Amino acid sequence: MRTFDYARAESQPQAINAAAVDGNVFYLAGGTTLLDLLKLEVMQPNRLVDINRLALKDIEPLADGRLRVGALVSNTALASHPLVRERYPVLSQAILAGASTQLRNKATTAGNVMQRVRCNYFRDGVSACNKRQPGSGCAAIEGLNRSVHAVLGTSDHCIATHPSDMCVAMAAIGATITVQGPNGTREIDFANFHLLPGDTPWREHALDTRELITHVTLNAPLSESRSSYLKLRDRTSYQFALASSAIIIVMQGGRFKDVRIALGGVGTRPWRATEAEQALIGQRVSLEAFARIAEIAMKDARPYEHNAFKIPLGQQVIVRNLRDLTA
Repeated sequence: MRTFDYARAESQPQAINAAAVDGNVFYLAGGTTLLDLLKLEVMQPNRLVDINRLALKDIEPLADGRLRVGALVSNTALASHPLVRERYPVLSQAILAGASTQLRNKATTAGNVMQRVRCNYFRDGVSACNKRQPGSGCAAIEGLNRSVHAVLGTSDHCIATHPSDMCVAMAAIGATITVQGPNGTREIDFANFHLLPGDTPWREHALDTRELITHVTLNAPLSESRSSYLKLRDRTSYQFALASSAIIIVMQGGRFKDVRIALGGVGTRPWRATEAEQALIGQRVSLEAFARIAEIAMKDARPYEHNAFKIPLGQQVIVRNLRDLTA
């Protein structure tokens, strides 16, 4: 591990000012991803700014029905909060499907949103990787690209999947990310926060330099909704998704009145299947309808040598989730 400066912030302005140094500066919260990447020398900061003393650990219901979550709320606290379990069970399920108890106790809400890819070529420090070294290429495209590589939203420069379970549920729920930086406070729609790789895969999110996530505000839950998170993986403990789905439905008269479908494990960012959602509204419950919707959700998928199975698996995780929700 390379040497770096360390600063501990007592307030948000102090944290932003402490980040005003030349070169790479990162905010340190739970550190469950960051510290691993420091040890691997994949991330090489000039300074870490510790933000654990900031007052960002509250979960607050708002008058308009939304839920405001502080950036430093741990994954465990978020998943177990009574309002989350009551209003957003899909989020609680998704968080509990990820990592281990020990990691969930440390990992934070904002850190999970900022979670970096698990691509082995990104992490090995020597292979061609445009995320780690812009312009070097993408070894995954011609290499082993089975489990942590995407079939949706890929480009000729990067095919790594976004690894978060929590973010898949948030994509289905809808949310706003509040950030503070040198130019003040602004809000970013969750759907626009994670960027497609395109030809700039090293730009993973919509944060500007020195900006700090302060809150994630969940949209008000859909009235009379049902929801579920289904995760398919190689083993049932401590494993990233091969394919997952967070689905929220509202039924009326035996037909779908409203639908939210988000996918994980198959996309380069938390993947919202909006076209499939619209196609399901007004339909009656049937496996045939679910299969058609699943085909729509995956129609733009681009398989690679080892992960073509993710297309039928992505369809299956939608069909099974809808089947169970409407049983």
